[in-house]
Amino acid sequence: MRYSPLTTKFNAFIFALAALLLFAGCRGAGAPAQKDGDAGSRRSFTDGLGRAVSIAPNPQRVISLAPNLTEILFALGLESRIVGVTSYCDFPEAATTKEKVGDTLQPNLEKIISLKPDLVVVSTSSQLENLMRRLDQLAIPVYVTNPRAVREVAASIRSMGEVTGTSERARDLAGEMESRIDAVERRVRGLPRPSVLYVLQTGPLITAGRNTFINDLINIAGGKSISGDETADYPQFSRETVVARAPEVIVAPSSHGVEFVKESDLRRDFATTPAIRSNRIVWVTPDLVDRPGPRIVEGLEQLAKGLHQE
Repeated sequence: MRYSPLTTKFNAFIFALAALLLFAGCRGAGAPAQKDGDAGSRRSFTDGLGRAVSIAPNPQRVISLAPNLTEILFALGLESRIVGVTSYCDFPEAATTKEKVGDTLQPNLEKIISLKPDLVVVSTSSQLENLMRRLDQLAIPVYVTNPRAVREVAASIRSMGEVTGTSERARDLAGEMESRIDAVERRVRGLPRPSVLYVLQTGPLITAGRNTFINDLINIAGGKSISGDETADYPQFSRETVVARAPEVIVAPSSHGVEFVKESDLRRDFATTPAIRSNRIVWVTPDLVDRPGPRIVEGLEQLAKGLHQE
């Protein structure tokens, strides 16, 4: 059988096309092309819970699910990268203009997904376990911070700097915080350590236990909490217990002239304590002592000044 030149050329074309498709199929099956942000372009970080988290370099769309983390992100100069915060994120003022994704304990998952974050930062909380699991399933990186003491806040800021590509600024900020903590410790060294009652609320009376930032702040500031041996984070005390432990100073939260705890209640309930007899009630700004962020050193300085008026 004889083939025409046209038939020969057509057969050659079909053979070449088949070979090309076969080559492309083998290449696609064995080595899929990576997209931006795939594992090959990411770095692995260990978060505050010991989890390995894969995060793209210099994440550009960050959501914060805690007020202290929002403060850290702003302090690191990341305002333009923050696309969502909680309704409790009120500092700095610019944080109030950011898109809201619900509150700290009940964030809105659909809202978070719609903002297309490449990083969600979370302050450790068992209430967020389900949310973290769902975001993990969607391949949205979730980085958890878990500082348990004042100095650990500075360490967590350094870690946040590494995660967000702002290591130099984070080192400077953490170093400044540690210098101020050192300065407070030097100033109170050798001074008497007054016994302290920290009142979070009255009716019922709630104070701070051993493993809290407040207890750590009191210790560094040169005091000794009367509830510092309690294993519960926020134990409930009776009036009789407080009177028996005889605090020399009572510390309570107050902000912008608003007393979260009424002074009249303190003077009535603890009239026989050394603190009330010597008029030693110290008011502190709650956001400065409750939020493990950059301003916690201001809370420490405020507390030390109140405990050691001299």
